Amino acid sequence: MAKLKKKLTLYGLTMVAVGSCIGSGIFRSPGQVAEAVPNHTLVLAAWVLGGVIALTGALTFSELGAMFPRAGGVYVYLKEAYGDFVGFLYGWVILLVVNTGALAGLSITFADYMTAFIPMGQGEKVVLASLTIAILTGINIIGVNVSQLFANLFTTLKLLAIGGIIFVGFVFYDADKVNLDFSLASAPENPMAGMLVALIGVLWSIGGWHHASYLSGEAVDAKRNVPRAMILGVMTVTIMYVLVNLAYMMLLPLDAMAASSKVAGDAVAQVIPFGGKLMVIVIAVSIFGTIGIYTMSAPRVYFAMAKDGIFFKSLAYVHPRYGTPIYAMLIQAVWAIFLLILWGSFEDLISYVTFMDIIFMTMAGVSIFIFRKNRKDLERPVRALGYPIIPIIFIVISMAFVMSTFFEKPEQAWGGLIMLGIGFPVYYYFRKKNELG
Repeated sequence: MAKLKKKLTLYGLTMVAVGSCIGSGIFRSPGQVAEAVPNHTLVLAAWVLGGVIALTGALTFSELGAMFPRAGGVYVYLKEAYGDFVGFLYGWVILLVVNTGALAGLSITFADYMTAFIPMGQGEKVVLASLTIAILTGINIIGVNVSQLFANLFTTLKLLAIGGIIFVGFVFYDADKVNLDFSLASAPENPMAGMLVALIGVLWSIGGWHHASYLSGEAVDAKRNVPRAMILGVMTVTIMYVLVNLAYMMLLPLDAMAASSKVAGDAVAQVIPFGGKLMVIVIAVSIFGTIGIYTMSAPRVYFAMAKDGIFFKSLAYVHPRYGTPIYAMLIQAVWAIFLLILWGSFEDLISYVTFMDIIFMTMAGVSIFIFRKNRKDLERPVRALGYPIIPIIFIVISMAFVMSTFFEKPEQAWGGLIMLGIGFPVYYYFRKKNELG
């Protein structure tokens, strides 16, 4: 039987971690963040806090990734800590909510930006978004070397683009046009509530670094390179995001930033006449690259579940020529296209996705304490820096975010929970019929 090929290097894994984060979020979410916390200091604080949350997660996951260097990443940690049932539910949610929802959100955003060049109605945008998912799934089916080249190329282009925006902001800042006020005089009365709302957009934009762990089964020296890639990815993205938000604020008044759904384009257009069109191209390239990475990484979760006998057996099939889990990749593409039709709204999709993703990421964070107590025999080539404080910070902040989203975005939260609930009878039905093991 064909096996996954170990060809992903540290650089390739880091580019996956970085590229999975940098999609559409950093180019449009800053407006939502500025609206939630209309104060220069709090805006930057929200992005720093998001980076800290991600870094505490990456440091925690570095130990988990070193202990379990197998395809599936977070799924493996959950299954080993809580058993097959929780592992199944994570894969179920990744397939039906998190990754496919992210793909739907990214692809419809890609189509939105392409309307600047090709006028389209909603129906045509859904068709273009669907074709984008289908084409990139096809590219990633061809092989992991092609996927690694794709991730490296598009992530490098993203970093260059963000670097260009930072350069424009710092060079063309005009204090007479834009007043940067870092006092807290303009802070809202309840900044904590606003900060938790702001974190929805921030965590959407910075989420995805753990996708490197999904590819552990194809990584060279996975025990060391997967943890390093996650940490390097988070640090790179956080620094770039804080700097680019500062650049946005140097180019746009905060109220204009809060009112903008296309912050990057509006900001650059202040100093470059064709800046809006230029940013459309940049953002489209960025989103296209992220869709490509997502179509590659998450199917390894479904593959790992099937290999463990707790998901549909056909999803463990590896193409004999290309060495990729072809059926796992195809079923993901089909469901993502379905979600395009079901939700449609970018804002609804990111709340739906982020809420469920953080629930399971929190549980994965807790698993480090379970392993320290119950699995002392496991080899730990990497130990979580700052244990137990760093994991506790990650868990507490993540739990606060989950509770806030549940009350602020109940429709999307319940949508995700209903899909989770459907997984309960599905798991037991197939267990009983011996189709899962």
